[in-house]
Amino acid sequence: MGDERSEQGSDESKYWVRARRPLASLAFLIPLLVIYECGVVWLGDRDPEALRNGADYWMRGALSAIGLGHSLLLPVMLMFALFAWHVLVRDPWRVKAGTIAGMLAESLVFACCLVAIGQIHNAVFSAMPEVKELSVTAVPASARVVAFIGAGVYEEVLFRLCLVPAVYGLCRLVEMPHRWAAVGSILATSVVFAVAHYIGPAADSFSLFTFSFRTIAGIFFAALFVVRGFGITVGAHAAYDLLVGVLFAST
Repeated sequence: MGDERSEQGSDESKYWVRARRPLASLAFLIPLLVIYECGVVWLGDRDPEALRNGADYWMRGALSAIGLGHSLLLPVMLMFALFAWHVLVRDPWRVKAGTIAGMLAESLVFACCLVAIGQIHNAVFSAMPEVKELSVTAVPASARVVAFIGAGVYEEVLFRLCLVPAVYGLCRLVEMPHRWAAVGSILATSVVFAVAHYIGPAADSFSLFTFSFRTIAGIFFAALFVVRGFGITVGAHAAYDLLVGVLFAST
């Protein structure tokens, strides 16, 4: 009884702690995963793979190469990883509705912050309009919504959930101080994140404008992952893509 009161009176009552927990991230991600996976099948018609995000496609390709090519295996593995993480850290078995609502609100706020950063970046490059990205309005809005949600989920899985801890671990392995290991992992994975957009048959043409902004965005998301956790980072990434690629693109 005393332990329960202590838990309720300590970090369990603090939204800032609850929102970082893996179980909260899992509950927050499930609707996004359902929308994305169902949308890919529904809108993809005869070629659902064409709608898949690049990071999603690469991870599925790696699984297929070792004989694990089932279409639902990757989202199931993600959910299982978050569940296992929850079990290992022994967090409380409860997610408050207010926590999910707060995570959604935070995601929107951080997405708007990145939009503002993008506007500043645009202003810096305003003298070089030829390097700006092509419009995406030719793609149906429904397909863009699905693709952007997928980018929010699977790019964060690959570049933040997997790569940031891996690079941080390598830095610590060579006895780099904690602070510099964290900074190094954020910077290194952000450059990899930017470069990845120019790899593959459907890759974008390289330009300094897009590369520099994607590196900045990578730093933004990696820092957000470290400070606010995985779920909010996914939400902020998806919300940013939806704001810029759907809402603002249609106005």
